[in-house]
Amino acid sequence: MRKFFVRLRKSEKGATAIEYGLIAALIAVASIAAMTSVGTSLTAKFNQISTALK
Repeated sequence: MRKFFVRLRKSEKGATAIEYGLIAALIAVASIAAMTSVGTSLTAKFNQISTALK
């Protein structure tokens, strides 16, 4: 049992997986924020074009 805990303490596989998960979450949040901003800008531009065409 002691050997198991020693190996578990030395293992860094879990820490690496958590780091990759945090990086993926940060990228997702940044992507959502960017897409929301672009979507708002596009909506305003299409409304402007629609008004000009009427």
